[in-house]
Amino acid sequence: MSTHELYTFPAGRDTWDVPMAGATRFNWEYDENREKLLALYQKGKDRQWDGTKRIDWDLEVDPHDVMGVPDQSLAIYGTKYWDMLTPEQRGELRRHQASWQFSQFVHGEQGAMVTAARIVESVPDVDAKFYSATQTMDEARHVEIFSRFLHEKIGMLYPINTKLQDLLNDTLRDSRWDMPYLGMQVLIEGLALAAFGVIRDVTTKPLPKQILTYVMQDEARHVAFGRLALRDYYKQLSAAELREREEFVIEGCHLMRDRIRGREVWTNFGIDVNEAEKLIDNSPYVRMFQSLLFSRIVPCVRDIGLWSERVQAAYDDMGVLEMSKADLEALMKQDEDIADKLDAERFAAEEAERKAEVDAVIATEVAGA
Repeated sequence: MSTHELYTFPAGRDTWDVPMAGATRFNWEYDENREKLLALYQKGKDRQWDGTKRIDWDLEVDPHDVMGVPDQSLAIYGTKYWDMLTPEQRGELRRHQASWQFSQFVHGEQGAMVTAARIVESVPDVDAKFYSATQTMDEARHVEIFSRFLHEKIGMLYPINTKLQDLLNDTLRDSRWDMPYLGMQVLIEGLALAAFGVIRDVTTKPLPKQILTYVMQDEARHVAFGRLALRDYYKQLSAAELREREEFVIEGCHLMRDRIRGREVWTNFGIDVNEAEKLIDNSPYVRMFQSLLFSRIVPCVRDIGLWSERVQAAYDDMGVLEMSKADLEALMKQDEDIADKLDAERFAAEEAERKAEVDAVIATEVAGA
């Protein structure tokens, strides 16, 4: 079935064409000596995986309870709008909410795939080109996985959120080679990684947990790549050049904050957009979710050197300045360890199941002898 038949409202069948700017850069020095970046490239090669084989697609998903989280996570819970819904309509609302979340994931991952390819083209250093090439493959895999989950398990998609589209547009149009790093690796990927982590940790359903856990193992490397590539470069920039990038970060963070509010879901259920905004603002779960989404972005922005008083003031105004104290290295190691642990548990269970089957066959043969 065509994806366009599954959208909740028309997404437009024409391609979205973003004019590109900037140079394509070749580098004839193939013996780069940035050990950390080359080690990340090696890890990127070692960690390649097949979404068709690694994920258990036979797991059942109830489209009306995709995530298995309490209804308190819905912004209208406990309001007159919630009370007006029948049990069937509440199930359909849960389906729309999950569809909206995973739709934004798949659109963001396509943006990441295009941006990673753009970085291969524009970045001046060959070691960064090497790693970006592995990330492009990672992002293609993520698009494939999220798209399959939406088609086969939820059966519904939402078009790209306009705020995400705006940031992708700003990121891809900029001619400076470092801006795709800043827009994608730090802002879009940083927010996505945090969102994946929150949902991974609260969902009680095995298939979305598997998908998010394995995707996060890749995304942890991607954010690390942005940090390594930008830290040294930003030390060389003038105050005026740094200010331009700080303005981009502040504007991008506001776009990212507004991106995850899910207005489209509530208007689909007949709630006025202004009323929906009030419900979102008054939802404790949504406020908590929004604040956690900056747990990866804020410490990364600080780490790469864009940490002026105006950036700190912007984060303070958004209520996320405390996130700067987070240990990004520990968070990313935890993401990788959780994926390894899930693999070990799954494969141990499968091995035990196979052994039990073999033992049963042997016992039957012995009894019949």
